[in-house]
Amino acid sequence: MSNTTSRFPRKPVLFCDFDGTITLNDNIIAVMKHFNPPGWETIVTDILNESKTIQQGVGEMFALLPTSMREEVTAYILNNAGIRAGFPELLEWCKANNVPFFVTSGGIDFFIYPLLEPFGIPADHIYCNGSDFSGDTIEITWPHACDDACDHGGCGMCKTAVIRRFPTDEYYRILIGDSVTDFAGAKIVDLVFSRSHLTEKCQQLGLPHIPFDTFHDIIHHLGQGGLKS
Repeated sequence: MSNTTSRFPRKPVLFCDFDGTITLNDNIIAVMKHFNPPGWETIVTDILNESKTIQQGVGEMFALLPTSMREEVTAYILNNAGIRAGFPELLEWCKANNVPFFVTSGGIDFFIYPLLEPFGIPADHIYCNGSDFSGDTIEITWPHACDDACDHGGCGMCKTAVIRRFPTDEYYRILIGDSVTDFAGAKIVDLVFSRSHLTEKCQQLGLPHIPFDTFHDIIHHLGQGGLKS
């Protein structure tokens, strides 16, 4: 390991949420607010209070939108998402220190790939949900479903299944996120960089976490071996 990463007890690996983390906005919520299909707010409430699984809720929300709106929805997201400050620098830090970086997102391929394209992240380092526009309404597909070890169920894109591919005896696993799709993953990693609802959840559960505003904050703490300074 490099001098920086040698400060970690094991080889660090980063798992980073997309919506509301890499981007300034939660793109799914932003789309629903903007196009305002009837019934979407109730679905969001059901997801947040965990009476509906993420998979069920996200699938239901996008089914409210006709496939004819694909270009309009995509354009809206690309024009309004915004990338959080310090993201290119974090990628450079990971590259310089040979730290694997994975995007683990409950978002959808048709807007995630275009937004991330300028940053040169390998496709096999981006985990997200898929989409099918062949029907009357947008159908979400789930290529990264829960594994047998997931005790949460219905994740859609199961972040814990991805994290478990990196054994805890070999890797120091770090999650970066902000909301409900990150709750299960936060429980099994070594350290969480948190925002918003995820900070509240980590506080409730007593999980090791460091709140952040920009990716510059994260780079600073990574340089300290992930410890507060």
